[in-house]
Amino acid sequence: MSTLMIEAFYGGSHKQLVDLLQEDLENCVLYTLPAKKWHWRARTSALYFSQNIPFSEHYRILFASSVLNLAELAALRPDLGKLKKILYFHENQLVYPVKKCQERDFQYGYNQILSCLVADVVVFNSGFNMESFLTSIGKFMKLIPDHRPKDLESIIRPKCQVIYFPIGFPDVSSTSTRIGAEEEKGSVQTCAYLHSHFIELTPGPHSVQFYRKASFSPSVRFMPKHKTTHLQKMLSLTGNGSAASSTALPFQQEQGSSENLPKNLDSESGPCDAAQHKNLGSSLMQESYSKECNSSSNSSSHHGENKQNPCDSWSGVDDQRRPLHIVWPHRWEHDKDPESFFKVLMHLKDLRLNFHVSVLGETFTDVPDIFSESKKALGSSVLHWGYLPSKDDYFHVLCTADVVISTAKHEFFGVAMLEAVYCGCYPLCPKDLVYPEIFPAEYLYSTPEQLSKRLQNFCKRPDIVRKHLYKGEMTPFSWAALRGKFRSLLTAEPREDL
Repeated sequence: MSTLMIEAFYGGSHKQLVDLLQEDLENCVLYTLPAKKWHWRARTSALYFSQNIPFSEHYRILFASSVLNLAELAALRPDLGKLKKILYFHENQLVYPVKKCQERDFQYGYNQILSCLVADVVVFNSGFNMESFLTSIGKFMKLIPDHRPKDLESIIRPKCQVIYFPIGFPDVSSTSTRIGAEEEKGSVQTCAYLHSHFIELTPGPHSVQFYRKASFSPSVRFMPKHKTTHLQKMLSLTGNGSAASSTALPFQQEQGSSENLPKNLDSESGPCDAAQHKNLGSSLMQESYSKECNSSSNSSSHHGENKQNPCDSWSGVDDQRRPLHIVWPHRWEHDKDPESFFKVLMHLKDLRLNFHVSVLGETFTDVPDIFSESKKALGSSVLHWGYLPSKDDYFHVLCTADVVISTAKHEFFGVAMLEAVYCGCYPLCPKDLVYPEIFPAEYLYSTPEQLSKRLQNFCKRPDIVRKHLYKGEMTPFSWAALRGKFRSLLTAEPREDL
């Protein structure tokens, strides 16, 4: 029995998920397209895959993200339409905030609705994602001028369930570096437990590769000393999940209730651009700025990657004297509302409060002007600026930061925020979107003014943040806890008509 996995946008969280799944499944085949030109992937990938996926009698399950138009693929390839079809929503296009609504935007949300109608199981990465999608179908379909279809929510809802996005939390006490090459984007990958890492069976751009879980070798220590207690708590998440899996998922405690949905679901925002992914074809080259922390409260910045662990230069510097380190690890796009974030930081500067900031995250071709303007205005407060392609470097920065901020106007899960919390950062998130589902009320703010006030206090007393132990749950979002749910999902009894 084989699982056919299709990812039309092989990047970001989409790539993370299928990589985790293919490492764990004994028999699976993965077909992908590179993570760029999202709109064209949504429009045309079904036809491409229909022509490039070979016929096989061994497929029993089809797993795809909602970027793919599953209805088109099932029509073009009736043999695939007979499989148990599982659709996974990383994001939905019915409530995505848009700058300017255009008529063509309707197509993306409409494609997702059609995909749900032909799927056997529809899985969302959060309760917010599921409820915002289902409760917006009726309003969305009113955009059709006449002869509108009816009762779509009641047809789709019974197929739906929530399985949180599984995060493979790293061992940041002695984080690991994978041995083995990265798979080429657009290639076909076949998973099996073999005794070698990679064996290429067919050369060429669509080579088939068998591999087993990669080996790991120890790397550098990331965690500063003041996060030792937090580290001991987080390391339990990297176990086998036998104890962790019994923890109730936050959404499951209230599943079926839509009373606590954020108020902005009735907004006029419609579907639009892709979310959460790195554009590997972007012509913009980001700079990485780093600064060596030392006992002086005034540091000078320099250009280039910081290969030194800042913790090494913290010896002798108490938690009160070292400036607060704020990190913003999000895509550089309008839906993450960088304007609000930088406005708050500039207010801190106006108040002559001392802090450091690391602005990470992925970029696309069009980067909002606010980033270049803010980099210049923040000056020596900047520790890191730009996307860090190395996971080691990325987690290194998170482990040395104190506070992680989200100012998002759109978020269906928020991998970056949870990764930062795992690395010991104090989260501050909007009291909206998916955040109340994941974070306790202590870490939520309602207005930019509330965010600013919290940061003012932290700048004055950074030791309070550094002594804080996170009060929320992390286990429900770990791969260790969710592995069994995904394995059950991707198991199917043979069908008589296949």
